[in-house]
Amino acid sequence: MSVNVNEIIRKLSPAQRRRVEVRAAALLAEEMTLRQLRKARKLTQVRMAKTLRISQDGVSRLEKRSDLLLSTLRKTVEAMGGSLALVAEFPDRPPVRLASLGENDASPKTPSRRHEHAQVSD
Repeated sequence: MSVNVNEIIRKLSPAQRRRVEVRAAALLAEEMTLRQLRKARKLTQVRMAKTLRISQDGVSRLEKRSDLLLSTLRKTVEAMGGSLALVAEFPDRPPVRLASLGENDASPKTPSRRHEHAQVSD
């Protein structure tokens, strides 16, 4: 027999219903698209475009993408006034915050093969 969630909610007291509504709103706030986040921050695509130095159409396309470079995502979040943190979650340990991903000032790249054996004299 299937259960209708509306019937269950109708049977709750007003205080219980309010707690459910508050929790539902919190859960929805935990996950947003870039477009929803921009709107929640009361920013227009035009304003974002100026901050990111791209066209308004570029902001629109960015918001529709399902796959972004971390550096692009970081710049977009920073343009909204936030900062980006990437957390890896595993079932057998506490979450781990990953450092230096998508940052411009990441550690220097390893030298190319051509320069591996170059020596510097004192």
